[in-house]
Amino acid sequence: MSRQYTLQRAPTSTSIHIDYAAELNEQQFAAVTAPPGPLLVIAGAGSGKTRTLTYRVAYLLENGIDPRNILLLTFTNKAARQMLDRVANLLPVDASGLWGGTFHSVGNRMLRRHGSALGYSSGFTIMDREDQKDLINTVVASAGIDPKEIRFPKGDVLAEIFSFVVNTETLLEELLAEKFPYFLPLLDKIKDVQARYDRKKKATNSMDFDDLLEKTLSMLQQHQSIAAFYRRQFQFILVDEYQDTNKIQADLVDALALDHKNVMVVGDDAQSIYSWRGANFQNILEFPKRYPDARVFKIEMNYRSVPEILEVANAAIAANVQQFHKHLSATRESNAVKPAVVGLNDGSEQAQFVAQRILELRDEDVDLNEIAVLYRAHYHAIELQLELSRRGIPYQITSGIRFFEQAHIKDVTAFIRFVANPRDEVAFKRMVKLLPGIGNRSAESLWRAWENTLNERGEITSWGERFLAMNVSARSKKAWEQLAHTLDEIAPGGQPNPPSEMITSIVEAIYDDYAKVNFANYELRREDLNQLAVFARQFKDVHEFLAQLALISNVDAEAAPNQTAEKEAVNLSTVHQAKGLEFNTVFIIWLTDGMFPSSRSLDRRDALEEERRLFYVAITRARDELYLTFPHMRLSGGYGDVFQRPSRFLKEIPNQLIEDWQVQRA
Repeated sequence: MSRQYTLQRAPTSTSIHIDYAAELNEQQFAAVTAPPGPLLVIAGAGSGKTRTLTYRVAYLLENGIDPRNILLLTFTNKAARQMLDRVANLLPVDASGLWGGTFHSVGNRMLRRHGSALGYSSGFTIMDREDQKDLINTVVASAGIDPKEIRFPKGDVLAEIFSFVVNTETLLEELLAEKFPYFLPLLDKIKDVQARYDRKKKATNSMDFDDLLEKTLSMLQQHQSIAAFYRRQFQFILVDEYQDTNKIQADLVDALALDHKNVMVVGDDAQSIYSWRGANFQNILEFPKRYPDARVFKIEMNYRSVPEILEVANAAIAANVQQFHKHLSATRESNAVKPAVVGLNDGSEQAQFVAQRILELRDEDVDLNEIAVLYRAHYHAIELQLELSRRGIPYQITSGIRFFEQAHIKDVTAFIRFVANPRDEVAFKRMVKLLPGIGNRSAESLWRAWENTLNERGEITSWGERFLAMNVSARSKKAWEQLAHTLDEIAPGGQPNPPSEMITSIVEAIYDDYAKVNFANYELRREDLNQLAVFARQFKDVHEFLAQLALISNVDAEAAPNQTAEKEAVNLSTVHQAKGLEFNTVFIIWLTDGMFPSSRSLDRRDALEEERRLFYVAITRARDELYLTFPHMRLSGGYGDVFQRPSRFLKEIPNQLIEDWQVQRA
C-alpha cells in the first residue's frame, strides 16, 4: 500500500515585499491578490493589462509558489520575456524555472521531452512555411494529381487550409464550404493529400508549426501519465490576450488545468477582432460556463485617453449583445476637445482634409510619428497615399506591404505596363510567369522571341497574331492562347483601353483563376483588385495612371529607410495591425456602410459585432484627438458616383459626445 507524503513549501527568502495596494489601483489589486481558482480578468483598453499579469506572477512567487509550478502563456515570446524581466525588477528571486512563452514554444518543449509517445524522436524538425509548402507540393505530385488537367490549390494555399482545420478543429469539408467553396469539387483529392502529408511528416520526423499545438493536445489526451505529469507541474496557469486564442489553444489550457483549475485568463472581449485567422470569440465569452466557479474581474480605469474619447468608445461598443459590459473611466483630465465627425464630398476630398489637418497638427507641435490614419482595408488608403505624396508629407505603412507593392496588384499592373510599353522586359516576364508551365528559363526564351518580333516588324496591330506565332510548351498552350486573346481585348490594334477597363478584363479573363489557387486570402485580394479598377477610373490615359503608381512606389521606397532612421512619418495602418499601439491623434477614414463596417459583415450579427469591436479598437488607439471621417460619394465599379450612407456605427454615438465639422472649399 502506497503512502502519501506532502512536501511543504519552503519559506520565501526575499526581504523585499511589494506594497500591492499602493502599486495598483483597486480593480487591479483585486485581480492580482485573488485566491486560487479560475479567474477571468476583463481588462479594458489602456487599463494596464500587462501590469496586472506581471504583478500576479510576482504575487504568486512572493507567496511561496515555486517558479517551476507557474506557466505563463503569451502570444509572443517577447511579451513573456518582458513580463518576467519586470517581475525580476520587482522581486529579487530566481524565476528561471518558470515556463513562459507562446503556446507553440511551450508545445515544442513538451514534445521534445515526451514526443516519443507519439512516435517522434526528440530531434524532430520544425518546418517553416516554405518547407511546409515544398513538402505539400511533393505530396501533391506523388498523389498523381496533374495541375494541367485541374486547377489544384498550390502548396501554400493547402498549408493555410490544413492550418485552419487544426486551429479551429473544423472538418475539412465544412471549412471548404465556408471559406473555399470553389475547391469543394476537389474535396476527396484534398483529403488524400492531407493524409499523405501527415504520413510524410511522420516518416521524416518533421512537424509543421500547427503540429506543435495539435500533437501536444493529442499527447495529453492519449497518454494520461504524461498529462498527469504536466498538471502536477503547472499548478498556476496564466494566459495573456485570451480573446485571441483559437479552439485548440483553449483546449490545451483546459487540459492542463483539468485538476486544479488554477487558471487566470486576461483579455478584453471588446478587442476580439481576429476570427478571420481562427481566433474564437466564444473562448473568452464562455469561460464562466466552462469554469462555473470562475470569478470575473473587470479593470476599467483607462490610463491612455482623455474622457471625451472614452465616452465615444463606450457608446461605440454598447450596441453589441455578446459582451461583458464594462465602462471605461479616464484617469486623465479633460482636454475639452470632442472627437470630430467630418463628412466630405468624396474619397479625394477626404484625403485632402486628412492631409491638411496633419500639416496643421504638425504646426501645433504634434510629431508626425504621433499621428495615425486607420482604415478597415488596405485599399481605403489609395487616395490618401497619393495626396500625402503630392504634399510631401512622409508616411509609413505599418499594416504590412504597401498597397501598390502587393503581389496581386503588381501582377495585374504588369499587363498594363506591357501594353503601354511593349519593350518592358520586367513586365513581360512577370506577366508570362503567371501562366502554367512557364518559369524563369521559359520566360527568358519567350522574351528573346518577343524582342525579335519587335525588331523585325514595326507597330503592333494584333497582339494575338504575334503571340500565337511564338512557341510554347503543350502545358502552357491553352493559357498562352487566352493571354493572346486578352491582350487584343485590352489593347485592340495596339492601343490601350482606359486603365479601369483593362484591369477588369485582365482579372476576369486570366487573373481570377490564378488567384484562387495561389492565394489563401483570395477574396480579400479580389476586393483589392476591384478597388484598383475603381481607383483607375479617374485616369483615362494609361501613361498617367502608371505615372501615378510610380510616384507612390518611389515615395514609398524613399520612405522605407525612415522606419529605421527614426525620421518623422505619419502612420498609415489597418485597424487590425494597429491593435496594441497608441497615438496622440487618430483619423479613422471611410466610415461608410459597406466600407466600415465591411459589406461582407452586414447580413450576420456575429460578423457585424466583430466589426463594431474593430471600430472600438480603432477609437481606443487615440490619446488626445480623434477624427471620424466619411465621404458622401464614392466611385463605383460601374460608371458614375454612388451615394454613401454614413457608417451605422456613427449613428450609434450620441450627438452630444461629438462635434460635427462642416467642410467647405476656400
